[in-house]
Amino acid sequence: MATAHPASSEAGPQPESNKKPKSQPETQVDAGRELEADPPVATPPLVSDAISRGKREKPVDPAAAEAGDAASGNSQLVIAGVDEASGASESSESSESLESSASHLAGSSARDIRSVDAKFQRLLATVHENRPGDDLEIIRKAWAFCLLQHEGQKRASGEPYIIHPLEVGQVLAELKMDSTAIAAGLLHDAVEDTDVTSAEIAKKFGDQVAHIVEGVTKLEKIKFANREDHQAENIRKMLLAMVTDVRVVIIKLADRLHNMRTLEHLKPEKQQKIARETLDIYAPLAHRLGMGKLRGELEDLAFRYTDPYAYEQVSTEVDALRGAGEKFLEKIVTQLEAKLKEFKIQGRVESRIKRLYSIQQKLQDQKIPVDQVYDLLAIRVICNSVQDCYALLGLLHSIWRPVPGRIKDFIAMPRPNLYQSLHTTLIAEGGHQFEVQIRTEDMHRVAEEGIAAHWKYKASDNVSAKDEQRLAWVRQLMEWQREMTDPNEFMSTLKIDLYPEEVYTFTPKGKVVVLPKDASPIDFAYAIHTEVGNTTVGAKVNGRIVPLRTKLRNGDIVEISTQAGHAPSRDWLSFTKSSRARNKIKHWLNEHQRERAIEIGRKLLDREARKYKLSLGKYGEADYDRVAGDYGLGTQAELLAGVGFGKFSARQVLNKLEPGSTMTAEPAAPESGIGNTLGQMSEAVKRVFFGKGSESLQVEGQDDLLVYRARCCNPIRGEEIVGYVTRGKGVAVHARSCPNVQNLLYESDRRIQVEWSPSPTEPGSTKPQTYPVKLTVICDDRAGLLKEFTAIIADDGTNIRSVDTKPTPEGTMVVDFVVETVDVRHLNKLVQNLRKVPGVRDVQRVQKI
Repeated sequence: MATAHPASSEAGPQPESNKKPKSQPETQVDAGRELEADPPVATPPLVSDAISRGKREKPVDPAAAEAGDAASGNSQLVIAGVDEASGASESSESSESLESSASHLAGSSARDIRSVDAKFQRLLATVHENRPGDDLEIIRKAWAFCLLQHEGQKRASGEPYIIHPLEVGQVLAELKMDSTAIAAGLLHDAVEDTDVTSAEIAKKFGDQVAHIVEGVTKLEKIKFANREDHQAENIRKMLLAMVTDVRVVIIKLADRLHNMRTLEHLKPEKQQKIARETLDIYAPLAHRLGMGKLRGELEDLAFRYTDPYAYEQVSTEVDALRGAGEKFLEKIVTQLEAKLKEFKIQGRVESRIKRLYSIQQKLQDQKIPVDQVYDLLAIRVICNSVQDCYALLGLLHSIWRPVPGRIKDFIAMPRPNLYQSLHTTLIAEGGHQFEVQIRTEDMHRVAEEGIAAHWKYKASDNVSAKDEQRLAWVRQLMEWQREMTDPNEFMSTLKIDLYPEEVYTFTPKGKVVVLPKDASPIDFAYAIHTEVGNTTVGAKVNGRIVPLRTKLRNGDIVEISTQAGHAPSRDWLSFTKSSRARNKIKHWLNEHQRERAIEIGRKLLDREARKYKLSLGKYGEADYDRVAGDYGLGTQAELLAGVGFGKFSARQVLNKLEPGSTMTAEPAAPESGIGNTLGQMSEAVKRVFFGKGSESLQVEGQDDLLVYRARCCNPIRGEEIVGYVTRGKGVAVHARSCPNVQNLLYESDRRIQVEWSPSPTEPGSTKPQTYPVKLTVICDDRAGLLKEFTAIIADDGTNIRSVDTKPTPEGTMVVDFVVETVDVRHLNKLVQNLRKVPGVRDVQRVQKI
């Protein structure tokens, strides 16, 4: 199958070494070998959307022959123009490198040794071809050092560990990166997995290489409270280094690409975690840097693991259309080439079938079958000049009828990642739709390679103006992150800022303001200036007064009305889309909520002190700071804010200030308010009750708490969850993926760590605790379908609480089930079984019941 996944057939998660490499995080995937297969993209042979992984020659190395290879007739690989241009001394060093690979790969088979040597020679050849003026010496030195440091390390598959940095170097070479970046790519695991230090790297290879390696190296020595904090700090560190040298993130993307290619033989839990992180962070990051080719492969590789059933389903449907689609594209290409020749327009024509992950996104968003995806089939024409691009657009519209609303000019108005192209969708004979993209060679290179495209032409390592423009959003994000102490908030902001779609709006004076899709006038106001956003009271779009939650569209002219003294509203968070607007609103609310909480905390403490006839005047700032330290806080203000938010009770604080002063213990159960029930949050883990008295959760604290499951997301066992202290209602438990979480948790003082309790059974019973979940099935309207659904659910041992069916205008049927599930794994199995029923288009979980 042309869409087959190219990942490893021999893989293992972690290197095994006698050199005591440092411990690696769960997301480290250095396993398996690369197959020489088609890229994982549904494309005809005309164009590949994956990074080239061409056929390898496998020359016999003399050292390998000494190691016992009986094969004969192979000759030493010679790279034309490389060894000759390097001189005798460099040829000698290169030869020593090759000999040393065998000496450092003791215990490896002759075949593995030959493979490693051939890969390194191919790397040198690629660098020499793409950047003839680059010095290869630093790459040879880095390779020799890499062999020495990773000596004895192997993957679980038995292959040398050294293959991973070598393949990362090859990806960088194919991206036309410079020798410094490739040397850093070879060394990127040295500091993390061996005893080498950054100072040693700097001494041997220079400060520039050391800085890049340090930026790529994960944070291993710092202990974090949870995996989310660890991930957030790793990403934050990488982005900070990227601001000064973008090669850091390009190496990180190359590293992740090879990890994804070799993910196949890891445990399913790790596959899911790594693939999800790739879709959430790394693929969008590649998009923001304009690296379309790399982004496409990352998405398709991750898609296979995040939703295996949907991957197979889309692959099958695309393959069914492939034959007819390729014939149709060949016919269009022939016609188009003839027209180019007739009208004397210089250009080359390519064709492709849309990538699997992009198809799946269209299917989910538009609820349509594969054959109705308008840009499933696409033609790309690469012209010599911008004038030819526009001339060709007019020519195409005179031959085929364009689809209204599908004509986009990204040449005149480039995307934020500097992507430029003309897009139009045309209707051919028989009603078949196909998309055409028209661009110049330079635009094509930028679209495929993004920020990496400029490195080929740089005489120095200075960042160009265009690269600066591409990195502006990173610098802005780094400014915002100084205001974010909560790692989860940082990750949420990053994911928002990596959005793939934009809308182009204008100020009344004609200035272009680029915003995320479905942005509101509030987003527009904050894009102009923070003070404009904070004091916004109304907006006009295209001369008409509109509500502030109006979704802006391309071409809208927006005018903002302000009023001095007006303040942001918490409701704005429910419809703002840009990370800038959301962060500014959260910052303002947090500051003012904090001031109010400190005032409330002081009043509560004073009231409690009068109740026990204590005078707070005798306690100084040092006394409050001491108590604050007991709670893991820094200052008196933070302590009072904690009391005001309800995280600590006033009585507890008084007991800390003067032990025994209240003479009574805290009540075991909540009475009137959360402020009187919450205990210290860092000393013990206490089981609490939720639902109908069933033991479901654990919360850090001393007392039994009033805890309830948030109705907006209805979390079930196995989901990642977070607790939020509400005033007077107790602790609301949300799924971490809940869209309301980020609107609530800007007040990090009110967040509580919660987890599922070990026992999934109800007290006094062996029956597992169940949770109601609503599932929506979108399917064809045919007889007997409901019977099949209920049979599948019953066979799975699942109880059905309710069923509701309704037809749609498109002729499909929507079936809503409320079922009782034990945990996430049980739910996922049920969803997969329902998806296998013929006629089912999609199965979705509805968070709110």
